[in-house]
Amino acid sequence: MARWDRYDDDQWWRYHPSQPLAARGGIKARSQRGEFAGSWWGKRWITALESFGLGTRLTRGRSYARRGQVLNLEIKPGEAGAMVQGSRPTPYQVRIGLKKIESRQRAALGRAFAADLAMAARLMGGQLPPEVERCFEQAGAPLFPHHSRDLHTWCSCPDSSNPCKHIAAVYYILAEEFDRDPFLLLTLRGIDREDFMSLIASAPQKEQTETAPDCAPAAAPQPLEPDPQSFWRGAAAPAPVYISAGQAEEGAPMARRLGPFPLWRGNTDLLEQIGRMSNRAAAQVVELLAARTQ
Repeated sequence: MARWDRYDDDQWWRYHPSQPLAARGGIKARSQRGEFAGSWWGKRWITALESFGLGTRLTRGRSYARRGQVLNLEIKPGEAGAMVQGSRPTPYQVRIGLKKIESRQRAALGRAFAADLAMAARLMGGQLPPEVERCFEQAGAPLFPHHSRDLHTWCSCPDSSNPCKHIAAVYYILAEEFDRDPFLLLTLRGIDREDFMSLIASAPQKEQTETAPDCAPAAAPQPLEPDPQSFWRGAAAPAPVYISAGQAEEGAPMARRLGPFPLWRGNTDLLEQIGRMSNRAAAQVVELLAARTQ
């Protein structure tokens, strides 16, 4: 715990901030320096929190996240729960919730997504189109917190500040989880995947184009080229491209398509490690093939 030292001769005090105990098997932030989050929505989450003027609490929370002091994280509809190792042997419990979306706002969101199923499919597939944020704004339920009162937080630590550094650490781990799966933002607002599909299915068909929020204006249709021969012939097939093992910029492309590993606890990045191994394996295969042709 933090403590104050008193020096009787000079009558002055010195503050000693508490130091967290080393955590084994904690969730280490993938970002070990510089900015957190890589996606625009992950950065927007951090920007929103930093706009609340939380000062050094966010700074210490960022340090906790990078050291792996967050032991676990569970995100369920309406709330995120975590255990954070602090300066005491018993980890602290943390709960973070966002302001729930009301039924009227849910209906408006259902109409908006039902009117643009391609946007809904991209969200379900791990992308967050900017139009989604506009949909939430127009429905009266901003996707990201606008005020500190939009967040409901609690920690079992004795710190009277809210958020404390333990809550702030979970904020940063949440940003990286949103990077991996932006749908978790909706889950924190109380809408899981099953609710999302139900909202789309229950949207009145006749109202989808009449009362749905105009999240993204549709592009004007383009006429076909007036050339019957090119229409029936079709586009020419592209020439095959052959890439040697040494030309690949990043190894393990299939693994990278799956995205970052959730809640990674290792000291090195998993995808970078797989990439190095796959590049070494590819180089060995090329050497073996070259030896056989000699």
